Amino acid sequence: MPDVPIIDNSERRINETVCIDTKRIFDSCVSKDCLEDLRITFFGNSQRLVDDAITVKTRDASVVAVSIDVDDVPFNRGYYSVDITFYFKLRFDTYSSPCTTPQVAVGYTSFNKKCILYGSEGNVKIFTSDASTDNLDCPEAPQYTNPNAKVQCVDPVVLETNIVDVCDCPYPYVTSFPQSILNSVGDASILANSSKAVLVTLGLFSIVQMERDCQILIPAYDYCIPERECECSTQDPCSTFRDIEFPVDEFFPVEREEANNCCNNNE
Repeated sequence: MPDVPIIDNSERRINETVCIDTKRIFDSCVSKDCLEDLRITFFGNSQRLVDDAITVKTRDASVVAVSIDVDDVPFNRGYYSVDITFYFKLRFDTYSSPCTTPQVAVGYTSFNKKCILYGSEGNVKIFTSDASTDNLDCPEAPQYTNPNAKVQCVDPVVLETNIVDVCDCPYPYVTSFPQSILNSVGDASILANSSKAVLVTLGLFSIVQMERDCQILIPAYDYCIPERECECSTQDPCSTFRDIEFPVDEFFPVEREEANNCCNNNE
């Protein structure tokens, strides 16, 4: 194995200050939303499976698309309204009779929320060159002067699933979806004479950030020189497997007392 130079980070000193062009987060917020009784939209044969089902269970749920719109807040300079629409994909196990193999139905729904964040002010129009604009005869790439909104989220937690008669459901189903979702569905037709509807309650965690391009001075120590040698192992798979530690925690879950102690230690 070749010798790898050891670099002592404690001896590094600031060589200079450099100016970088990056995105600065001017404001952010955390959301913990409970989305009650979202009606699911089914396409094609999935609605028929729901109509024939006596029991429906949610298998999983995921966020497949997010729509974000940023607008100025009137009479409140520097603040912006962020309109966010989350689109969810859910898979359901449908049972037409007891003790039968379930059939999978796929449905979609959405949730809209708004928040107001501070994004500072800027009237400069930014023009950049990239691969897409270079292919044009007259490359132009103007950007909006509004800041950018960034949304981070995890897949929602399914809290409740109910199947009801359409006549007893006061909530309309969602009819507007992004083209990317419609392309993935294949048969995007909605059954007009459906008899049953599915309502779900989801728990959603998200973070919304307001970013703007800016130039910042930062201290520069040195170039980022890798300190670890690449491991290009050519040994046989069984030898590699033998080097992996046995996953004890996967077979023996943490006891309640240990979990409480862990949480208390973090306080």
